[in-house]
Amino acid sequence: MLDPQAKVFLDTLKGRPSNSTLTVEENRAKNKELRKLAGPTESVAEVRDYMIPVEGGEIGLRIYKPEGEGLFPIFIYIHGGGWVLGDLETVDEPCRNIVNKANCIVVSVDYRLAPEHKFPTPLMDCYAAAKWVFEHAHELNGDSEKIAVGGDSAGGNLAAAVTMMARKSGEFNFVSQVLIYPVVDFSFNTDSYEENGKDYFLTYESMVWFSQAYLEKETDKGNIYAAPLLAEDLTKLPPALVITAEYDPLRDEGLAYAERLKSAGVPVTSTCYKGMIHGFFWMSGILEQGKEAVNEVATYLANNFNKLNVFGKEEIT
Repeated sequence: MLDPQAKVFLDTLKGRPSNSTLTVEENRAKNKELRKLAGPTESVAEVRDYMIPVEGGEIGLRIYKPEGEGLFPIFIYIHGGGWVLGDLETVDEPCRNIVNKANCIVVSVDYRLAPEHKFPTPLMDCYAAAKWVFEHAHELNGDSEKIAVGGDSAGGNLAAAVTMMARKSGEFNFVSQVLIYPVVDFSFNTDSYEENGKDYFLTYESMVWFSQAYLEKETDKGNIYAAPLLAEDLTKLPPALVITAEYDPLRDEGLAYAERLKSAGVPVTSTCYKGMIHGFFWMSGILEQGKEAVNEVATYLANNFNKLNVFGKEEIT
């Protein structure tokens, strides 16, 4: 059954035009209106914005720090928005909550957006950001042996792909990944698309529009760094927390990816939030289960970081 709080939110959207009927600029303006759903701003010890170089330009990072001396673990967070929408402000509140609850540094990545920057540019931006964080961890009072990565929706897609790129390059290793209702496939043919493809905030039409904006060509749908679910080998990837929502068209591909990771020997925690819709993670101001999901992410990260010794190896108990 649809969560009553989610239903109230969905009722406010009746008559709202579909993403596919609006221009990119109109969609971005509409998306900014949703920021208020995150609730009141929580204080952290320090917030600082950085600009870092990437191929063909530069991108922003917002770095949140907790109280204390450090060295602190680091969580790299990649926002969602269909690769087209979203920015640092969109996920400001959940990032602040995670800083305080997990007692870690959070680095939020302001990657370049599609359609101005199509695949693989947003992904390469996120990889470059991760590499920069590993190289500058100690300057940030962070522990380079305790760095995790995660994101929601399109950000979950980018986070999953970044872990695969890191595995291939061998340049750095994440201690865990957090994938919140991630996009991991472009087939759009699951049961959850059939059940939830309209009337539940994220729609089938919107996902088609987002994919067309993000992908340069049709064959990109088969690229494992665009669609991680298609990868034949998921072994030796970081332990994962995968969060899905019952009334989300992306539910089944997220669950399938969690199962694929488990089958590959990756430790996985998988949680499907009953009655919830896509986007609920950053709607904690109006959805109680949004708060629960933020708490779950923070608890998962804290537990994962705390079981690692100073050398980044798992403690044997």
